[in-house]
Amino acid sequence: MKKLWTKASVLGSMSVAFGSMLWYQKQAESDQLVSSCTSTDTNPNSPYDLKLVQVLFRHGARTPLKSIPGVMEVQWVPTLLEPPAHTQINYIVTDLHGGPRPPAPVEESYRKNVLNGGTFPGQLTAVGMQQLYELGKRLRTTYVETHFLSSTFSPAEVYVRSTNILRTIESARCLVAGLFLQKQTETVPIFTTDAGSEILYPNYHGCQLLKILAGPRWAESSTLPDIAADLQSVHSALGIAPHQRIDFILIRDDMVARETHGLPCPSALGTWKNKVEQRAVDMMCHVYEHNSSMVNLQLCVGPLLHSLLTNIEGKLEGTLSEADRKLFLYSAHDTTLIPCLMALGIFDMKWPPFAADITVELHQHRQTNKPFVKVSYVGQDQLIPGCSGVYCPLEQFKQVLSAYSLSSEVHRSRCNSTKGPTES
Repeated sequence: MKKLWTKASVLGSMSVAFGSMLWYQKQAESDQLVSSCTSTDTNPNSPYDLKLVQVLFRHGARTPLKSIPGVMEVQWVPTLLEPPAHTQINYIVTDLHGGPRPPAPVEESYRKNVLNGGTFPGQLTAVGMQQLYELGKRLRTTYVETHFLSSTFSPAEVYVRSTNILRTIESARCLVAGLFLQKQTETVPIFTTDAGSEILYPNYHGCQLLKILAGPRWAESSTLPDIAADLQSVHSALGIAPHQRIDFILIRDDMVARETHGLPCPSALGTWKNKVEQRAVDMMCHVYEHNSSMVNLQLCVGPLLHSLLTNIEGKLEGTLSEADRKLFLYSAHDTTLIPCLMALGIFDMKWPPFAADITVELHQHRQTNKPFVKVSYVGQDQLIPGCSGVYCPLEQFKQVLSAYSLSSEVHRSRCNSTKGPTES
């Protein structure tokens, strides 16, 4: 078992790892882009009444998951991790029922290695903390300053969920600090679960079928002819020895972590940035079988999508565990957002930046009481394919996700099987 979780930081934990900020902060507008910012209908003149908000977000900037040996290594010093005072709040990490925090084998696997400079891989930095604080402030403008949420944190209103990894837990802390400007009368509970049952990332260790289907695709993704040829050229340019088995995702992860923190990058990488970006995304699409199969996406994010829909139904039916619940926060990873964007039909073939968010709002029409869903990505409203408008009738939204959403019971059953279901 110990060997299994050590390997998690290299292969299996690709489900929680490989991510980074896009090298080019200015992204081209997606075909699905509808407006440059979201608008929350909390004013009485709007035909829609906001009822519930769910935010799925990526953690902030972090140390790389693995330094590339011999490639102009830099110093990842502990001072990079010092938290800004304004990001601090009183919080506690518990299991889903409020009990003690579960063991964190993925986090422990990071701590078996030390980067040059003395820090561990995959740790949230001060830059990342500030990014999540800023995301919290953006959400504050949208939901607190419009009086949808209270100005002080309330556990009855806000539910905070994170994967059991330090960088996502700290990212949740920083977002809440920005959302409420550190105003709290109660300790903020951040709920998490054990690694085997986690649904906030593709869980290769908790789902046997996903491991069977996706494991070989991870292995072959860097050996596809076009990708392999480009990888050999990049290895040659950077002086990476073939036996090191460094793929485009790891190269991208290390290089972007450097740029985000103002640390030097090898000059030889300059002409390869776009290609590294493209090939890293190509590898992810191959693993998730983007545009070719539903099964991998179902197993990757089916239970998470089902939870989002269940929360919507619970709000409409008045069956949520907290009647006053207005906001669900989910602190997760790039490998969470990518398959979710694919399932929604709005993946733009660009790696989600640090602190990227998918926000799902539930509205009711003031005259008809019919429910509508509005989705935004990094602050921009999206037209979901299969929806008649940005304000998507709930039945249409449910139909869009029906191909991928799986209840926990169905997901568990499929994960325990040894072959994929027949697709309809």
